[in-house]
Amino acid sequence: MMSFAIDSLGALWMWGNCPQQTDDGEFCIAASSVPLPVWDFHGHTVVKVACGNEHVVAAVSAGETYAGGDLVCYSWGNNNHGQLGLGDKESRSRPVIISEFSESSSWEVYEIACGAWHTAVLTNKKSFDQDLESRCWTFGIGDNGQLGHGTTATIVSPQPVDGLPTGSFLISLDCGLFHTAVVSSDGEVWCWGMERGLGLCPDASFSGIDAGDALYPIRVQSPETNGFKFLGPVQVTCGAAHTVLVAGDGYRMWAWGRGRSGVLGRDQTTDSYTPCVVMWPPLDENFQEIHENQGQASTSGVNDRSSTELEQKLSTASEELQFLRSKLTLMERYANILHISIFRKPMDERTLPRSLQESAVFDIRKEFENILDASDTDELSRLEMFYRSMLSGVKDKLLKRKVQEMVQECIVSLSAGRQTPRGQ
Repeated sequence: MMSFAIDSLGALWMWGNCPQQTDDGEFCIAASSVPLPVWDFHGHTVVKVACGNEHVVAAVSAGETYAGGDLVCYSWGNNNHGQLGLGDKESRSRPVIISEFSESSSWEVYEIACGAWHTAVLTNKKSFDQDLESRCWTFGIGDNGQLGHGTTATIVSPQPVDGLPTGSFLISLDCGLFHTAVVSSDGEVWCWGMERGLGLCPDASFSGIDAGDALYPIRVQSPETNGFKFLGPVQVTCGAAHTVLVAGDGYRMWAWGRGRSGVLGRDQTTDSYTPCVVMWPPLDENFQEIHENQGQASTSGVNDRSSTELEQKLSTASEELQFLRSKLTLMERYANILHISIFRKPMDERTLPRSLQESAVFDIRKEFENILDASDTDELSRLEMFYRSMLSGVKDKLLKRKVQEMVQECIVSLSAGRQTPRGQ
């Protein structure tokens, strides 16, 4: 029952039933019919915001502007289930920073989401001397397993969801009322919470093989690949009791969960326990429409010949488009991996390297100098440790190769000596 907006200057506005404080300084939920600014973030840039029934979580730049990878996490509002992640159940009328995701933390936030009374956060490891690590953290009410920690206990401080593979890079996250969903760059989707992670709500009857709430993440099977990977994943989002995945690089959608009012978009109102394709017209159907319209306008004699030629052209164009789309997907993933390896954060149009913004050439030496200029003392120390370790590895490898070469030369020399005739 509340709304939030971030304006072009990075300021946060709220209206509806908003967390506020009384004249006595006590916490309350008060209605406002006009947008009110959240002055606590003045001088900073709000990048993301999410809200539950009566609590709010915001990802805000540590400095005045957002430079990418410098977000800290704030929360405020009703905290009767520990959904603020502040280590207690005391409600807050004004934003308070979550210590696990502060500027001094070893984790940097890049995605946030709220359920009715629980919160989920995606983070990257800041350290340069360790492999890239993406993690999902949850806190708040856990009655239906929506926290994914294997219990129904309420948790008042952020805890990582250990049921997710550590080698996957999570690109999107969202929460329903009582369930949570994440998707990785590899196209794997995990759900957990009410009714096997479907989030069907108590008034729905689950008729699947294994009924009950999912206390750990469950991998969602893809009908498209007969496995557990969706092609070209983009984003996952949750309604109150259903989930939608945008895949196929934005050209395909899958939905599952409660189907009331037709929210799954498959021309039915029944629930779906597995992903079903949303009836969204793909690009090749537009080609088919062009073919049919042009065919109707042609004469019967010319129609057959032109229709066949057009069909061949459209088929060739469709195959070429599919080929280019697959190549583009591969290039985007490769570029994202390179960007993460260099800058320790996902690629974002707002944080493109300066050399690419100024020209079409990526100057890695210049970008590394920019990283050094923007780094604080701790970050420079971690960089020094990382590169010293890398240099030590190179020296060890060179030494081993030199030893191998010397041994090989010695063996060859000894072998030649044994073959020398005795009289010489």
